[in-house]
Amino acid sequence: MLRIRAIVLSVQKLKDIDLKELWIDVKEAIGGSERDFTNAGLGKAIFILAVPMVLEMIMESVFAVVDIFFVSKLGADAVATVGITESVMTIVYAIGMGLSVATTALVSRRIGEKNKEQAGIVAFQAILVGLIFSVCIAIPGVLFAGKFLKLMGATESMASEGYLFPAIMFGGNMVIMMLFIINAVFRSSGDAAISMRVMWLANIINIILDPLLIFGYGPFPELGLAGAAVATTIGRGLAVIYQFHLLFKGNHRVRLYLSSIKVRLNVMLKLIKISGGGILQNLIATSSWILLVRIIAVSGPDALAGYTIAIRIIIFALLPAWGLSNAASTLVGQNLGANQPERAEKSVWITGYVNMIFMGIMGLILAIFPEFWINLFIRETDVIAHGTLALQVISFGFLFYALGMVLMQGFNGSGDTITPSKINFMSFWLFEIPLAYFLAIVLKMGLFGACISIVIAETFLAITALYLFRKGKWKQRKV
Repeated sequence: MLRIRAIVLSVQKLKDIDLKELWIDVKEAIGGSERDFTNAGLGKAIFILAVPMVLEMIMESVFAVVDIFFVSKLGADAVATVGITESVMTIVYAIGMGLSVATTALVSRRIGEKNKEQAGIVAFQAILVGLIFSVCIAIPGVLFAGKFLKLMGATESMASEGYLFPAIMFGGNMVIMMLFIINAVFRSSGDAAISMRVMWLANIINIILDPLLIFGYGPFPELGLAGAAVATTIGRGLAVIYQFHLLFKGNHRVRLYLSSIKVRLNVMLKLIKISGGGILQNLIATSSWILLVRIIAVSGPDALAGYTIAIRIIIFALLPAWGLSNAASTLVGQNLGANQPERAEKSVWITGYVNMIFMGIMGLILAIFPEFWINLFIRETDVIAHGTLALQVISFGFLFYALGMVLMQGFNGSGDTITPSKINFMSFWLFEIPLAYFLAIVLKMGLFGACISIVIAETFLAITALYLFRKGKWKQRKV
């Protein structure tokens, strides 16, 4: 009896220690860590990097859902306008994410090599490249906002009443670009907690301003759909100001000094070369999304609105998984910089398994109760029916999405952005779009056919990425 009690007490003590250690790790992850991720235990390194990255993406996903919640109160046309705009805004996201991929690859390598000064130089060159791209997007985006809505299948009333939303979003794209790039600098250096705080600041401001500017509460003007764009731009703009403050005044792994603020063409060209693959892979994916939206638009505004709401809910589930994937990317870059390729590979496998468990659970929840989630956003019967259908079908592919995104980030973290570009091209342009057109329009399956094509294409992507990643050529990449 005494022996049994001793065993029970020992187990209880072990649990207490584990919980205490877990709480210490969580505090370190959220508060910021000085840990060297090329020497720390791999499981702990993934945990400390992933916690703030996941929390960062959870806030981003909360905003995506809250934003469409308020916009949905303006009706199906407003939701459809957001859906069309977001489909084309993904070009901005693609460029921002492509530059982030290059920034992550170079900054994490320099940190792994223990060269903080060069990491700061890379950071400034990335910011310059981002500014150039953002100006090139803003000018045509503002001038042709209404025309692009009609080109994408919007009705005349949608274009005339909603053109300010895309005009403001495209005009203010610089804050999106800076947010992506500078957060990538902090994240890839190992200061993931800073990126988390920046994203929380941006999105909390967005969430507060959204209803105030859309509906005109108190002293605020009633701007309708345009108010959502203004709220987003203000929130992200203030967060970017905070980012620059941290870069110049903070005491973190990467800091900008006067010596960093010079144009280094060789570094810029290296960034552009690596980001070219990153931009290309994202442009391939996002441009296929634009065509997918165009295919779905043939089924009418209700189908498009339902799909838009379903995608926002799916983003809510996917973005935390992207946080885990970003942890893998950072660890790959830093460990390759420290000449530890096997450790880099192991970090991807561990992250992939965790991501599949998380996404598998999320997929089951969304697939079993799809109508419940759509009902939270809109009450129009036809829109609910289409949204429920889209959410249920797309959720069946979550396990493959989880594995695919980690493997692709593994390639990117090594600086190999061309392989993911090729995989995306095959999966989306040669596979998804032709299949979506055939199922949705030729076979008249509509939204259902388009959603089936998404699941099949993402499954193909994951299997192809798995095969190429196991070959290991990415380990030999020099950047």
